[in-house]
Amino acid sequence: MTAAKPALVVRGLSKRYELDPAVENVSFSVATGSTAAVVGPAGAGKTTVLRILLGLLEPSSGSAEIGSSPVGGMLTPRGLHPARAARDHLLVYAAAAGVPDARVDAVLEAVGLDTAARVKTGALSVGQQTRLALATALLTDPRVLTLDEPTEGLDAAERGWLHDFLRRHTRRGGTVLLSSTSLAAVVAMADQLIVMSEGAVVYQGTPAKLRRNHPDRLVVAASTPVALATVLAARGYTDAVIRPDGRLAVAEASEAEVRDAAKAAGVRLDSVTPDPIHPDRVLASLTKPSRTAAPMFPVPAAHTPHPQPTPYGIPR
Repeated sequence: MTAAKPALVVRGLSKRYELDPAVENVSFSVATGSTAAVVGPAGAGKTTVLRILLGLLEPSSGSAEIGSSPVGGMLTPRGLHPARAARDHLLVYAAAAGVPDARVDAVLEAVGLDTAARVKTGALSVGQQTRLALATALLTDPRVLTLDEPTEGLDAAERGWLHDFLRRHTRRGGTVLLSSTSLAAVVAMADQLIVMSEGAVVYQGTPAKLRRNHPDRLVVAASTPVALATVLAARGYTDAVIRPDGRLAVAEASEAEVRDAAKAAGVRLDSVTPDPIHPDRVLASLTKPSRTAAPMFPVPAAHTPHPQPTPYGIPR
């Protein structure tokens, strides 16, 4: 049986501004019907990759291809005019994309903003503004969504809503590529992670694989940590490390199993403390603090009083 063609393919992608590489030799693919998250600190190159995929930037070398059209894009900044009502904002983009006005009401209902249709975007909450930007990306009913920092500023309830919405989209055969500076914010909704640092990919794989490489631990203060580690290893718990303070950090074993091993080894336990690893600790261990980010587009010579529209959801 032939494997399905990926929805997104990035091959050897590089983008340079004069001598400064914003993205260097990035390659990945995203399967149809899945969600992939590009994660890394600010300036890691995430938004540059998304803008190249949307056709808003030209790569210096390599390629970035989306298998279906139209594509829905949500960028940063969101491109919402603060003095324009939510429905009027969508009508502007619907006209630009050539879709009927009825689609505006459909996407407002889809993102739960039908009761806020007449509210000016400047009066919307951060979560509502994110929903409106997502509604803009949905106008052309795209199969592929590319979302730049969709969880930024969202509370737990809004992140949960977004997670459920994107899962429904992929269950219908859609595909999602999103970016985030926080691994914790997106790990639950991602089938694939692409971790970037200084313009390059430093990890690519499933959240489960990353979790196995960075497990939660029990930190044990024992009278003889080496003896305890020896007994644990004999029982199959080989991932045990003696920390600089002399305590033993043990992965995979439960507290009951540690206490049973200590009893067998004749070792006194003074404390057993859980040390769950936060996803953003894992991200920090994989990445480096960002250098100054290269500009994503030329700075205009004159200041503009209002944010300019961006081409959400317009066919490529």
